[in-house]
Amino acid sequence: MAAVTRVARGTKGERVVRMSVELPLWRALAGYRVLTMIYAILLFVFTPDKFERPWVAGVFLAVMAIWTLATLPQVSNAARCTKRFLGIDLTIALTGILLTPLADFQAQQIDGPTLPSIWTAGSVLAFAIKGGWRWAGFASSLVAVANIVERAEPTRDTLHNVLLVWVASIAIGYVVEVARASERTLARALEIEAATRERERLARDIHDGVLQVLAMVQRRGTALGGEAAELGRMAGEQEIALRTLVSRGLVPAAREATTDPAEGARTEYVVDVDEPAAAQEYDLRALLAQYAGPKVTLSEPGAAVPLPAIAATELAAAVSAALDNVRLHAGADANAWILVEDWTDEVIVTVRDDGPGIPDGRLAQAEGEGRLGVALSIRGRLRDLGGTAELISVPGQGTEVELKVPRSP
Repeated sequence: MAAVTRVARGTKGERVVRMSVELPLWRALAGYRVLTMIYAILLFVFTPDKFERPWVAGVFLAVMAIWTLATLPQVSNAARCTKRFLGIDLTIALTGILLTPLADFQAQQIDGPTLPSIWTAGSVLAFAIKGGWRWAGFASSLVAVANIVERAEPTRDTLHNVLLVWVASIAIGYVVEVARASERTLARALEIEAATRERERLARDIHDGVLQVLAMVQRRGTALGGEAAELGRMAGEQEIALRTLVSRGLVPAAREATTDPAEGARTEYVVDVDEPAAAQEYDLRALLAQYAGPKVTLSEPGAAVPLPAIAATELAAAVSAALDNVRLHAGADANAWILVEDWTDEVIVTVRDDGPGIPDGRLAQAEGEGRLGVALSIRGRLRDLGGTAELISVPGQGTEVELKVPRSP
């Protein structure tokens, strides 16, 4: 009873939809009750001479049939399957078992089916699905007692059948409880993952906007001096505080995903998509054309490079972040080249510069300081798209960033 999970992204973030994973079990139970009802009726129809009082069997089977068909909505989900319904259902099953000797005088001497026959197991299964193995043990124990009383002198086959129903129902109830616990664990993990992705998205937006503006204010204020220098100092302090908040806000979520105890509803989580936005496609060339300039050369295919709107905008934002790093670290005189390659199964965008390159260990140091431009604005975006971001840098020979996005997310 494992949950099926589909993860996708929409323009408005991620949204979780809950669905009951027990629905297939309840549907199977409803079908079982109808089929076993028909089976019990056919046993009576084809062997009427077996009963000394056929009217007793006929009345009971009629009541059982009406009850089964009328209560099909009650076995459609856990909410409708109330304790009152379970009690009445089990009472009808036990009554049918105890009425068997009254309809068939030889029932106590000859091993044969009771009036409800295997329909009784449906009542026990309802207890198991609703309440787990403890409820199943309670219901199956009452059924076992009723069968022993009905036989008066139970045979080995009777005891065997009673034990089989008892063990099977408890096992099914236990499996249901384990499945629910696993479901809650999965639901909690997906909930944490969705929150983490949204937090990363907000961190990328902050890095691409607010942090860069604060850094620019700090540099300009320091260069101007006077009151502007004080403003620059305050902007620098706010930049450090905001970087610390962003970097620390991402760490606990990753730990929580592996250590937090699973609690929650019995649900199946499906991350929904804004379908109209997801279906729309953009030409990647048009989004990247705005970055071309005297210091940035764009090389693109002659034909359009269509991508889903989300993938195209996120890929363009990653290219923008890479170019920001070129301007920030390689200097204003550095040249950059953007190469777009349109393949059958993926799109590759390469950003290369002729700057001094990145020293070994600098990226890890920057990430530790809360400077998450490469980690979030580039690699984080590509990871969310199902792609990869590869950074190659040789000191003195520039830096190359290769961004790969699959056409099928």
